[in-house]
Amino acid sequence: MTRILLALLSGLVFGAGLVLSGMADPAKVLAFLDLAAFAGGGWDPSLAFVMGGALAVTVPGFAYARRRARPIAADSFQWPKASAIDGRLVLGSAIFGIGWGLAGICPGPALTLLALDGSAALVFCAAMLAGMAGYDLAVRR
Repeated sequence: MTRILLALLSGLVFGAGLVLSGMADPAKVLAFLDLAAFAGGGWDPSLAFVMGGALAVTVPGFAYARRRARPIAADSFQWPKASAIDGRLVLGSAIFGIGWGLAGICPGPALTLLALDGSAALVFCAAMLAGMAGYDLAVRR
C-alpha cells in the first residue's frame, strides 16, 4: 500500500509541476520549439529554465540514489542495462522529437492534459497508444 501511495503522490507532484511550469500547454511548448521564432526574436526560452531546474534536482538525486543499497519503497533498483546508441534508439528519438514538435505534447504532459483539455489530449493519447501497439507488433515479428 505504501508503494501505491508513494506512486500516487509522485504522479500528483509531477503533474502539478508540468502544469505550473507550462510544460502541459502545447502552445508554450511549440513557442519554445519554434526555430523561426528564435531567429525572429519571438522565441520563448522559459522551458529551457524549467529543464535546467529539473536537471538541477535530478542529477544530485540520482547521485544520491546510486550510493544507496536499495530504494526507499522497493527491494532493489531497476537501473537500465543497455547503453549502446543504435539505430532503434536514434529512430525512436527522432519519432518522439518529431511528434513533440508537431503536437507540442509529450507523453507525461499528455496524461495531465487529459484532465485539463480532454479533446486534444484524447487524440494524442489514442495516437500514442496506437504507436505503442504498432511497435509491439513490429517487434514480435
